[in-house]
Amino acid sequence: MSTIEGRAIDAKAGESLRARFRGALLRPGEEGYDEARRVWNGAIDRRPALIARCAGADDVVEAVRFARERDLPVSVRGGGHSVAGHAVCDGGLMIDLSLMKEIRVDPDARIARAAGGLLWGELDRATQGSGLATTGGIISHTGIGGLTLGGGLGHLMRKLGLTVDNLLAADVVTADGDRIHVDERTEPDLLWGLRGGGGNFGIATALEYRLHPIGPMVLGGPIVWPLADAPEVLRFVDDFAREAPDDLGITIGARLAPPMPILPAEQYGKPVIMLLLVWAGDPGEGRAAIAPLLQLGRPIAELVRPGPYVAIQSMLDGGAPHRMHYYWKSHRLPALSDDVIDAFVGRVETITSPLSQIGGWAVGGAVSRMDPETTAVSDRERSFGFQVNITAAWPPRDQDGERHSAWVREGWELLRPHAAGVYANFLSDEGAPAVEEAYGDRLERLRALKDRYDPTNVFHLNANVRPSRDVTDR
Repeated sequence: MSTIEGRAIDAKAGESLRARFRGALLRPGEEGYDEARRVWNGAIDRRPALIARCAGADDVVEAVRFARERDLPVSVRGGGHSVAGHAVCDGGLMIDLSLMKEIRVDPDARIARAAGGLLWGELDRATQGSGLATTGGIISHTGIGGLTLGGGLGHLMRKLGLTVDNLLAADVVTADGDRIHVDERTEPDLLWGLRGGGGNFGIATALEYRLHPIGPMVLGGPIVWPLADAPEVLRFVDDFAREAPDDLGITIGARLAPPMPILPAEQYGKPVIMLLLVWAGDPGEGRAAIAPLLQLGRPIAELVRPGPYVAIQSMLDGGAPHRMHYYWKSHRLPALSDDVIDAFVGRVETITSPLSQIGGWAVGGAVSRMDPETTAVSDRERSFGFQVNITAAWPPRDQDGERHSAWVREGWELLRPHAAGVYANFLSDEGAPAVEEAYGDRLERLRALKDRYDPTNVFHLNANVRPSRDVTDR
């Protein structure tokens, strides 16, 4: 019998599931269990009573029904990239989609249908074979499911909208273990909820995306300045991004300089401000649009060149390696005011780990022009600004995690008076008030969907929308 924190799955029950299950079932102590329970954030150390590594949607159905029959906590793993470790539960059933990798691309219809265990880098490689893409994150080893259902920021969002703006349909396994196809015709209300409401309503075993002609070559790359230039750079970016062409994606980074090949060795470990630019239109027009940014301050290095879209999409992967310990907190900032810039600079000057950083993403363009009623993403009408994430990262051997986390919390508090909301996918340990802030006036409609599709809150390990009568103590 497998028992963790009072939960038990006897051998007979486990064998009954195994007889109906095509994938792999892993118990504590079995080969592969410890590897399967590990996720991107190495600080997460939870032990499910059983891990169900699903081979397809039928396995997901069997796993959900098995958990419901035994009142087991359920977690769902796609890419396993949530900083809060929502993919893994203690003492319950971890439903692992990471073996589900099928993808079909229809280049004529410009549609991709992808299984829920796919990563963004895998989707990009498949769609780029036809010179197509959709908005999809800034770290290529992020899972498509979690990023999509929470909204979906990415380098292409100012041109193409958020990922959810390009989500056409999904196959979902509900809390009752039923399989349903969700699109505008069959389940329009639920499709609205999946477009930003996270994993609250079921497990997305497949997602269907609208694709656009992008690549395979795009203009992009980093510009790096010493931190002393940060006030000049950020003030300019605050004005520039408001009027920048939609084709330009702008990512901000403030940190200690990593050993990047484009940097002189004497700059390694020194505080810097960086921009990663991605131009998704005509390269000649892009060079003209980017030129004012290249003339700012005294750049240490720049590498804005034509390159493969898939390379640009994975350019930030080195700053987010698997199994480091992570902690973050986030705000949406309407503007980069002088006080905000001072807070940025002060955080980098007092950084506690060379792996920590502040990231920011300029929002606007197509994101702000989409009909706000088509998705559950809040504050479309105020969507210009910057999504900002303060992230601490440190190696497992570093025992000073609380000091690194305090660095994040102090910076988050400094920025709080200037904030206007938060992006649901960037929530960590803030709890119910932050979920209310993330969804704003969408929350009641989301709760009505929760009451309909998951009234007992089976799917609670997420930015949780609690049902009206939540009888569980999660």
